[in-house]
Amino acid sequence: MIGTIVNTCTIIAGSLLGALLNRGIKDKYKEVLYTGLGLASLAIGLNATISNLPKSEYPVLFIVSLAIGGVCGTKLDIDGRFKRLVNKRSKAGNANKLGDGLSTAILLYCIGPLSMLGPVISALKGDHTFLFTNATLDFVSSTIFASTYGIGMVLAAPVLFLWQGMFYVVAQISSTAISDGLMSELLIIGGLMITGSGLGLLNLKDCKTLNLLPSLLVPVVWYIALNI
Repeated sequence: MIGTIVNTCTIIAGSLLGALLNRGIKDKYKEVLYTGLGLASLAIGLNATISNLPKSEYPVLFIVSLAIGGVCGTKLDIDGRFKRLVNKRSKAGNANKLGDGLSTAILLYCIGPLSMLGPVISALKGDHTFLFTNATLDFVSSTIFASTYGIGMVLAAPVLFLWQGMFYVVAQISSTAISDGLMSELLIIGGLMITGSGLGLLNLKDCKTLNLLPSLLVPVVWYIALNI
């Protein structure tokens, strides 16, 4: 798991560096960074969705997944619980924005071809190239996020470690458990979730993106059912 460990450490290092830079950035420049992060999230999310739609074996599965997952997530109030937890740990003036920043950062770090395929390739072939590349990108992203939202962004690091660790362990147990079809479905849904986060950063629409997290479980259950 050396690739995942390196990736986690770069997020921690980037967050620490960004937190130091945060103290010297004026509010008007932070606002520009919010906008830039929002636009980047839109681009990354839409690219992930559009590039994987042609690879989908079940074109309506992502719609069903978003519907079922969204209802379950709203019932559980995942987004609200997460932001209330962040509020308790943050200064009153920065709490809401930190919650938005963390949710967006976690999605950007975790939902992407490099972050999801990287641990699988690392487990099966011992090739860490994808994860080292992802680590470089995440170092830059985490620096920007922390320079905007503060040191609290370091909390995204353990989430990434657990996420990539899950893919690594599953791939170690069974090389066929994570098929190309399943990966495409997860990237389509994940891309839309990142897009939703971008809309929130741009203050266009609060999509309560974290309430859609259960949507990622629906394709997993679907593919397990097909193989039974």
